[in-house]
Amino acid sequence: GRKPKKVGRLPGDTLTTTDVFNNVPGIGISRGLPKLPQVEYERKRRYREYEQMDEYPEIGAALDIYADDSTQKNITGFVFEIKADNELTKEAVEDFLDTVRAGEFIWDIVRNVCKYGDCFIENIVDLNNPDAGIQRIKVLNPNYLSRVENQYGYLKNFLQELPDPKTRYTPDPNYGTAGHTGTGKFIELDKEQIVHFRTHTSDPNYYPYGKSILAAGIRAWKSLKLMEDAMLIYRLARAPERRVFYVDVGNLPTSKIEMYMERLKQKFKKEKFWDPSTGSISERYNPLSTDEDFFVPTRAKSGTKIETLPGAQNLGETDDVKYFRDKLLAALKVPK
Repeated sequence: GRKPKKVGRLPGDTLTTTDVFNNVPGIGISRGLPKLPQVEYERKRRYREYEQMDEYPEIGAALDIYADDSTQKNITGFVFEIKADNELTKEAVEDFLDTVRAGEFIWDIVRNVCKYGDCFIENIVDLNNPDAGIQRIKVLNPNYLSRVENQYGYLKNFLQELPDPKTRYTPDPNYGTAGHTGTGKFIELDKEQIVHFRTHTSDPNYYPYGKSILAAGIRAWKSLKLMEDAMLIYRLARAPERRVFYVDVGNLPTSKIEMYMERLKQKFKKEKFWDPSTGSISERYNPLSTDEDFFVPTRAKSGTKIETLPGAQNLGETDDVKYFRDKLLAALKVPK
């Protein structure tokens, strides 16, 4: 007949910070901007990096491979294979997937989960006829969604930031809440209203969100970009052959040497072109071509001569770039 002892919060689970959203831990509004926990700031920063990585050909192709392999159709032509003891249940699930056109969205869902580690889907119902159930689904931008859990790690609801319709999506490193220009206003979404797909991980740096398959390759991708840029700059600067013009200026006074050299440059650097108005070949000065060559005035009867400086001889050496590319592909777990 004894009453069970009421168990309160565990000391390790108790949080002292509260906000205006029904005591949601760590989320609040300060000067019109959302104040989010550090994990939210880090997540938006990672999302910006993943979006930049997706523009890289190898990474974009890897994400496509993940999505393609995960959404192969079975022998009957369907992406989903429903297994149930009751045939009526199976038909109801198949009808639901057809109604919301899940087969059309699943490729994007899988790709976003691989890319971001998260994908948020909104279940949309007809408010005038809620008994009809979910009518369609909509893929939401993960930059605007936040997952809200209570102090024990159970999902309470979701918060969606309202984007500013007057501005475009512009990543701002100084405004790390969402990596975009938002209004700083949140709306509460019921936990049954959103389906949160995520690659679940116990890594505290990502919890309660998923860990992207790109996470392990961020450093290799940045190094690869730097190596490719350095290789491209080296080729543009060192690849062309250059000529050295040693011009005998004789006894010309120093004040006239510069003028004489400029006239000589124009003489050597005229390019021939076809003039359709006159029907003949004409010449015009090409000032850019002189940037590659060197004109050196000389004296003491050295005579005028021209030498050719060879271009870079090691343009085929790309082992350093291949090294970081192989590291990136290893992180993505896709074959070369």
